[in-house]
Amino acid sequence: MTDNHHVIPARDARLILAAVCLASITLPLGFSGGAIATPAIGRAFAVQGADPAALSWITNAFMLSFGSLLMAAGALADVLGRRRVFSAGLMLYVLASLALCIAPSLLVVNLLRGVQGVAAAATLAAGSAALAQVFDGAARVRAFSLLGTSFGLGLSLGPVLSGLLVQRFGWQAVFLCLAAFGLLALLFGPPRMRESRDPDAVGVDWPGTLSFSGALGALTFGLIGAPDRGWSHPLTLSLLIASVLLLAIFIIVELRTRRPMLDLTLFANTRFVGVQLLPVGTCYCFVVLLIVLPLRFIGIDGMDEWHAGLLMLALSTPMLLVPSLAARLSRRVSPGRLSAAGLLVAAAGLCWLAQCGPGVSRWELLAALLVIGAGTGLPWGLMDGLSVSVVPKERAGMASGIFSTSRVAGEGVALAVVSAMLVALVQWALPTGTGTLAAQYLGHGDLAQALSAAPQLPAESLRDAYAHAFALLSYCLAGITVVCAILTVMLLREEQPHGHPVIAGKAVE
Repeated sequence: MTDNHHVIPARDARLILAAVCLASITLPLGFSGGAIATPAIGRAFAVQGADPAALSWITNAFMLSFGSLLMAAGALADVLGRRRVFSAGLMLYVLASLALCIAPSLLVVNLLRGVQGVAAAATLAAGSAALAQVFDGAARVRAFSLLGTSFGLGLSLGPVLSGLLVQRFGWQAVFLCLAAFGLLALLFGPPRMRESRDPDAVGVDWPGTLSFSGALGALTFGLIGAPDRGWSHPLTLSLLIASVLLLAIFIIVELRTRRPMLDLTLFANTRFVGVQLLPVGTCYCFVVLLIVLPLRFIGIDGMDEWHAGLLMLALSTPMLLVPSLAARLSRRVSPGRLSAAGLLVAAAGLCWLAQCGPGVSRWELLAALLVIGAGTGLPWGLMDGLSVSVVPKERAGMASGIFSTSRVAGEGVALAVVSAMLVALVQWALPTGTGTLAAQYLGHGDLAQALSAAPQLPAESLRDAYAHAFALLSYCLAGITVVCAILTVMLLREEQPHGHPVIAGKAVE
């Protein structure tokens, strides 16, 4: 079969949409839920000598494989069939989630999280393409709007649902829940899908895929290990240099390939470059907090998983409401200015969060998180539509693929950067001679292990060092967000081209 649309009964079309949306809920749920489960996983494997950096791979392994393979998964779906790749991705996701429940070691947990990321890439790429074959016109816009809402729902429900599951049933329950959601999507969606392929597809760009994945992997390994080994350590320098060389190879490969995985000529469009800055800003003002804050609330502030999840609702709930408001406001205010304004609001919230150290009023903390979430919701609701509206219609598909990849891959890099920054700042705040191991544990939110690594220091001194480091980190994140806001206004100052109005975060063709 080709890309020709087939008439599908309305009931089947709705079930396909529900299945893809349910599958999409599990992806952010696995991301934010994994962060809530991380301290419990660390406690479970502490007897095996789990080092603090290894815990960061519970999230980074997922994001690395997800971000680096998203474009390749889309190309594979075009060749093998969207239904087949979507089904295979979901099945792999379910099996990996079930296997996580019986993982015997932290190493196996991290490896299975990487497998989950591979499965997530296949599921998202093929599921989105399958929806495009089922729906046309306004119905397609509504379908993709619901898909975006599903991501917001997963982000919002992930922390509180995971907190409840971890506290009541243990960390394995989080992954059992993901398996159940994936199985439901598998039962309702694929049996009603019609297979579709791209007749002009030429296969996966393996040289591009390998060089891109290698660049991201080397960078992530280098950043995560740098605080422990040192930034001047030969292995750290070798990994960072390798990431630059592999990125250069990737660029050369894509420029010489007849049908590149990533059309780099789009980056000659300054407005397209401006759109790519929006996920960078939202990564550093929002996404990284989904990982860092639960570790702080549970490991440093001493909250249980349930109350940590409830607090995280203040950060993520605005994602259900503000993006729709942003779409309506974009009819009166240019999307570039509106997105920049949202980033500035989020930056102000980060500066407020910097003042919220241990012992601060929960209400003040909730208010700061609400400001960050509300500000981030403005660009979040517009950037998907902007990614295709700033380029000619015939290049919208490639533009959307580049944007999705840069967003997910950027989130993985941002997590590695921020994790390394926090550990380095903690080490700087601790008394001289404390040692790197205590800083590693403390930076990853494990106060109990930090006390064991530095028994000469009281718990209050360690908490104060973390609070000082977290405040500096928040100001750094605010600075990055402000820079992104300024560049966004400069690069997106032209009016949006006619014929591509943004509705609910999507561009209407």
